[in-house]
Amino acid sequence: MPREHRVRDIAVQAGLSETTVDRVLNGRAGVSPRARRQVEQAIQDLDRQASQIRLDGRTLLVDLVMQAPRRFTEVVRAALEATLPGLRPVLLRARFDLSETAAASDIVGTLDKLRKRGSQGVILKAPDEPEVIEAVDRLADAGIPVVTLVTDLPTSRRVAYIGIDNRAAGATAAYLLGQWLGAEPGSALVTLSRGSFRGEEEREMGFRSTLRRLSPGRQVVELAETDGLDTTIHSQTLAALTADPTINAVYSIGGGNRAIVQAFADLDRTCRCFIAHDLDADNVDLLRAGALSVVLHHDLPTDLHRACQHLLHAHGLLPDVRPAASNLHPVTPFNLPSR
Repeated sequence: MPREHRVRDIAVQAGLSETTVDRVLNGRAGVSPRARRQVEQAIQDLDRQASQIRLDGRTLLVDLVMQAPRRFTEVVRAALEATLPGLRPVLLRARFDLSETAAASDIVGTLDKLRKRGSQGVILKAPDEPEVIEAVDRLADAGIPVVTLVTDLPTSRRVAYIGIDNRAAGATAAYLLGQWLGAEPGSALVTLSRGSFRGEEEREMGFRSTLRRLSPGRQVVELAETDGLDTTIHSQTLAALTADPTINAVYSIGGGNRAIVQAFADLDRTCRCFIAHDLDADNVDLLRAGALSVVLHHDLPTDLHRACQHLLHAHGLLPDVRPAASNLHPVTPFNLPSR
């Protein structure tokens, strides 16, 4: 296993003891497969970040904790790592706890571990559940600032929320869908990963209320608790399309868009308008292929840069950072960003 990094740095990155890391690096017995994977992942993280930041000075460790499909968490990971050089002269290093499915209790366990082992800040995407809010407040008591990303925990003691105005985003989707379809009849399918994500709930509320006003005769069919995973959302979409033969539009809040497109194709159904969120690799491909009508996009590198600025401000390393909602950009196949 590579030895370019100090055992101490690998141990901090992996959240393990130096003894355990030394055992893994030297191929000794008595180490679990999970610990080996953690060490391997820590070395990969350090390899990527070593080309962007110095690791020999005073370094602040920030933790990205997210529950979301891998296609989205990997985009956020890359955006965070890309923003690190722009924060100099302060040096930040990032650690990651990313999961596709996680109960609130799992996220609480992760946050409590960070509180015990130490962190200079947490960027968090998590459901708005009482036990998660309590865990965030325990981090605040320990002097560890938390910034919420994409979906907020407004009753917690987080220092800032970074993301779009989700209610306005849902209203924008309803406006675009109404303009796209005009007086053409049909129901709209709305998909969420989890109703306990406040950001998704606010998008859905903004969509419903605006659609009621602009297209009062159009019905909404909702799919929830899919975790945005292709297998789950494919089967639920098939069932919804079978139950309602009038569905001809989609507002995808929670992702899994390849699976939704496939479900329409499996039943030889036409989707007249498909509105999605975020320019991950899947959505870029679907947009170019004409399977998506428009993607509501916000610049993740800018969001992650602002999140880190709020954490630095919480440590007194930056002057006051003003809160502001991220800009929302409707993207079509004809105005795809170059990066």
